[in-house]
Amino acid sequence: MTETAGTADGHGTQRADGDRTASVPRSDRAVVRDALGVGVAVGLSGFAFGVTSAGAGLTLLQTCALSLLVFTGASQFALVGALASGGNPYTAAAGAFFLGVRNAFYGLRLSELLHVPRALRPFAAQWVIDETAAVALAQSGRRAVRIGFAVTGATLYVLWNLTTLLGALGAAALGDPRAWGLDAAGPAVFLALLAPMLRTATERAVAGLAVVLVLVGMPLLPAGVPVLVAALAAPVVLALRGRVPARGGKGHGR
Repeated sequence: MTETAGTADGHGTQRADGDRTASVPRSDRAVVRDALGVGVAVGLSGFAFGVTSAGAGLTLLQTCALSLLVFTGASQFALVGALASGGNPYTAAAGAFFLGVRNAFYGLRLSELLHVPRALRPFAAQWVIDETAAVALAQSGRRAVRIGFAVTGATLYVLWNLTTLLGALGAAALGDPRAWGLDAAGPAVFLALLAPMLRTATERAVAGLAVVLVLVGMPLLPAGVPVLVAALAAPVVLALRGRVPARGGKGHGR
């Protein structure tokens, strides 16, 4: 969702910039509730990372350092997964890096919405991940965006690191994290956040093509690269959409 322009439409709603439809500003309590829900649900999956990392041979210190400093679950899982399968450490690190590049694109949009003071930007950048971006961008108005980002980031950072520690300490007792279903918690929550945002045929086409590109690329490309390839879905769909003749000879419909 794009940032609101701050003008009312006569019905108590605010008009979003660009081509988004109007949306009703939500109460602070509602934003906090949703942010806490996402933070708790995804934060608990840190157990799975702690167990997986310990199983891959990383020490307790190395495992906790990854969660404290890297703090992006997909990249962390890609790194330890590659190491666990006997991959080269440099290749594993490169795959994790490529997978984390997407956060830079989140940051470009969030920087416009949050307007974080310069002194705090390095700290805010640490929290720019899938979940904080999804919650923040789903809000209407700068205050709600800031609350959603801050609450999701703080909750997830604390829980992710705590459960990483507990998972690494109890790796032997917990066994395979897939048996607990913890590895699916993060993707499930993210899909639940993404689905309501796919409002138009164009957006659904981009998402569908991105899924296809990832599924095709996973067995063929190094870890992390399929996600970058999936980013090509947007320009491809938009280019094709621009070539489709508009109905009645007028502008393109959504």
